[in-house]
Amino acid sequence: MITALRGMKDLLPPQNRKFVYFLENASAIARKYGFEFIETPILEETALFKRSVGESSDIVGKEMYQFIDKGGHDVCLRPEGTAGVVRAFIEKKYDRQGGIHRFFYHGPMFRYERPQKGRLRQFHQFGVESFGIASPFEDANIILMLKEILDFFGIDYTLKLNSLGCSTCMPPYRERLMTFLEGVEKELCEDCQRRKETNPIRVFDCKNEACRILLEPAPRLGANLCEVCDTHFNTLRDLLEKEDVSYEIDPNLVRGLDYYNKTAFEFVSGDLGAQNAVAGGGRYDKLVSFLGGRETPAVGFAIGVERLMEMIEVPETKREGYYFGALNEDALTPLFLAATKQRRSDKVTMGYEVKSLKAHLKAADKAGARYCAVIGENELATGKIWVKDLEAKTETTREL
Repeated sequence: MITALRGMKDLLPPQNRKFVYFLENASAIARKYGFEFIETPILEETALFKRSVGESSDIVGKEMYQFIDKGGHDVCLRPEGTAGVVRAFIEKKYDRQGGIHRFFYHGPMFRYERPQKGRLRQFHQFGVESFGIASPFEDANIILMLKEILDFFGIDYTLKLNSLGCSTCMPPYRERLMTFLEGVEKELCEDCQRRKETNPIRVFDCKNEACRILLEPAPRLGANLCEVCDTHFNTLRDLLEKEDVSYEIDPNLVRGLDYYNKTAFEFVSGDLGAQNAVAGGGRYDKLVSFLGGRETPAVGFAIGVERLMEMIEVPETKREGYYFGALNEDALTPLFLAATKQRRSDKVTMGYEVKSLKAHLKAADKAGARYCAVIGENELATGKIWVKDLEAKTETTREL
């Protein structure tokens, strides 16, 4: 027997109902904030992610599903959504149009990592990207949207905030951090030694407890922000406080991707164990220009859908639509025609096997139908169809 690959799971009832319920309602909230749906390919050039996500990230260094295709191209299955959206944004010349562009997306992502609770090798993200606004008001807008989505599904969380600075305050801070890291380099783990050479700030993303203890006295960027970044971050904090949004400042929050600057945020939940981030994002004002477009400020977030599944409760669905069943062979064709006609206005399930009335009622109940409609010998003779309302427990006949 051939089985699904490790870390890749089928989505079947009843779990798929939670999945659809989440996507429908998260999409509705995103549209309410003025965002439009965008779809990008699952397969992209590997260079896109190496340039955007960054060589220092674990995603590029360890986790990408990368291969050479039959045309000799270096490609990979997308490990995250933002880079593809930015590539499409530039390719369709939105960056040259100017103005504000807001998109939301959802779909499968792929990372080769150890499967665990809420973390698969094929997983799904729901994300939003906003282009053309440098203001901290848009940062607050994005965070409030994400908060509304999590609140809608009753997810308990803590919001963590940090600022990653900009091209003005990062270089002098980087020098200070490098000086500190050189003093403890030999005691750092192999990953942190690699990060020191590629993107030193990412050492704060290390999960190794020994490294975290070593880094406690390290200088933090939050205390070394330039005036512009400091004002941006304080304005964001003020807006969140005015909206009564609780948050924690986390100086170790650097996100797992190299393209972030200024605002970084994560929503974490205590219900998920060690891998507790349910959603996160931030600002990436240089990514569009870095990938060849005109410089365009941008901010967004992504939600790991599988991480929410066990915490989402789908409301009990009401019975809806019809179930059509035949009591004899001669009834199948007129029943089929009646079901097709009914389907123009209602959800309809039809049973193609001749069964007893009791069996059809049981099938209608299993299908969650509001009405069970059957045709038998008497109904054929009179041109009628028998209908039972399974909620009201009433019966009637009507014309075919």
